[in-house]
Amino acid sequence: QVQVVESGGGLVQPGGSLRLSCAASGFTFSSTAMSWHRQAAGKERELVAIISSAGRIISYGDSVKGRFTISRDNAKNTVYLQMNSLKCEDTAVYYCAAGRLWMKFDYWGQGTQVSVSS
Repeated sequence: QVQVVESGGGLVQPGGSLRLSCAASGFTFSSTAMSWHRQAAGKERELVAIISSAGRIISYGDSVKGRFTISRDNAKNTVYLQMNSLKCEDTAVYYCAAGRLWMKFDYWGQGTQVSVSS
């Protein structure tokens, strides 16, 4: 049974930091690209960051480049999203996804809310 579970969301002030985690099971994590997406109220879901199975290839959405860092620990079947210099416009539900092919998203988590507000 595939499980993708995000954690680490919450409320933070502008300029602050949060670290999201995504624990996965039920598939071969070390052979799967992992990604973070977000969806703000009234907007379409957008890709935030994606990392290849071995972590050698990483890509970020333009709006988060230089502020967010995606990483993974294949020994723990976990992918992370370190978010620094958060802005109000980063407020969204953040989703973790797994894909057997690059830029394909086969399995999704339930999402975790990130709110940036003073």
